[in-house]
Amino acid sequence: MSSRSSSMVRHSIKMMAGTLVSRILGLIREVLIASLFGATGKLDAFLVAYTLANLTRRLLAEGALSAAFVPVFSQLLKKEGKSRAFVLASQVLSILIVASIFVILLGVFFAPTLVSILAPGFASLHSALASQLTVLMLPFLLFISVAALAMGILNSLGCFFVPAIAPALSNVVFIILVVILAPKMEIYSLAWAVLVGGLAQCALQWFWIKRWGFTLLPTRPDMKDDSLKRTLRLFLPYAAGLSITQLIPVFSRVLGSFLQEGSISVLNYADRVLQLPLGLFIIAISQAVLPLFAHLAMEDEASFKKGIEEALQFAIFIVAPVVIGMVMLNREIVHFLFFRGAFSAWAWRGTSLALMLFVLGLPGTSCLTVLMRAFYAKGYSREPLILSAFSVVLYVAFGVLLMKPYSYGGLAAASSVSFTLTAILGGALLDKRHIKVRPFSFLWLAKIVPSLALMAGTVYFLKELWGYPFSGAFIYKTLWMLSVISAGALSYGAATWIAGCREWKWVIEALGKKESKSGEK
Repeated sequence: MSSRSSSMVRHSIKMMAGTLVSRILGLIREVLIASLFGATGKLDAFLVAYTLANLTRRLLAEGALSAAFVPVFSQLLKKEGKSRAFVLASQVLSILIVASIFVILLGVFFAPTLVSILAPGFASLHSALASQLTVLMLPFLLFISVAALAMGILNSLGCFFVPAIAPALSNVVFIILVVILAPKMEIYSLAWAVLVGGLAQCALQWFWIKRWGFTLLPTRPDMKDDSLKRTLRLFLPYAAGLSITQLIPVFSRVLGSFLQEGSISVLNYADRVLQLPLGLFIIAISQAVLPLFAHLAMEDEASFKKGIEEALQFAIFIVAPVVIGMVMLNREIVHFLFFRGAFSAWAWRGTSLALMLFVLGLPGTSCLTVLMRAFYAKGYSREPLILSAFSVVLYVAFGVLLMKPYSYGGLAAASSVSFTLTAILGGALLDKRHIKVRPFSFLWLAKIVPSLALMAGTVYFLKELWGYPFSGAFIYKTLWMLSVISAGALSYGAATWIAGCREWKWVIEALGKKESKSGEK
């Protein structure tokens, strides 16, 4: 058992702990929205407007900024010390602020055009509403950009819990503001809640950096600074590649605008449920492995290859039972979370189908995310661009092919197919770089597959023996969900433990280790 693997798992667990709180609050937020607005044209308009803000979050907080900045900052921190690394951070902050303000001004001017591109099938009333909401939420770009930089700094310093918990503060602010403002401001309350929540997320991480003895303030960029030049040189191709990937939700909105009213909302509700395992496991693991990969990239190829294999194994070890459980319980999960208030039976059926189809793409998404971090750590910019373009082309092709016969279900299925096939291509491109990873051996699968089968059997048996109380009180529904999910998780955990899966050794060693001085403050 390598100490680096336990370090990866330990950092992942910290990210998962913080992310769990955030994603649960995110689900509560969506439950509130569903109860107040259902699956309607007004909510469709807000979701189209929110697309730009959400794209920014994924591109920066979970994308190009981390991919370009964290490896350079981590290596600078190790080689030249904290003071030199923070000089780079201040310069990057200046560039981020200027670029964000420029994009915000462009967005204000071109808001109607953006909406017409994102939702060409919208009626004029909904288009006008989406344009107003877009302008209102544009400053979110500045807040989330600074938050993304702060997250990269804290992750590189070994602090993972606070960046993971920061979105939880954003969700708390969002929920409080919507409860207060919705009766008077209706759909506009959601836009104000997004804006103020983003500011809170930024402020928490900014103040946390001060605990490390540094105040993150902009400084004049020195364009002769080699570390800054390397960061910018990596950022541009990574941003281009990730921008292409983020066209998938854009095309989802475009294609969904031609379907029946509420289709965009149904896909969004399913995606929000998916964000719990996606953020809790996939994003958490990817954020934890990036600094690790950056260090391994400076060592021998064998260590780097082993690091990738172990990251892939741990990701699938965690994600596979989630896929089985959510596929088997999709109707019950959606009913438990959303079926109240304005959320109709049609919305329940549609969201359940979309969720099941989205979930099938989680294994491919988890592998692709780890592989992309490996390319980033090595400074390879061509492969991420190829993978991003490939995923978008696949999504559009399958989306157009499937949306007519299967409506919103076809768009959800297109997403899963796209990410799965792109992950396969990612492995092939890594092979071409002479980094041949083979994480899923026959022996490994022989331990995991029977464990998954036992879990599936346990969940099926409980569903047949004790059906979900669709018309029962909320307390009984909660008891049922907790019981079935816990039984499934325990059966999988026990089976993998008995089978001797080494992932459990990583977890135990990670939990048993005391944090070093570079850890959480």
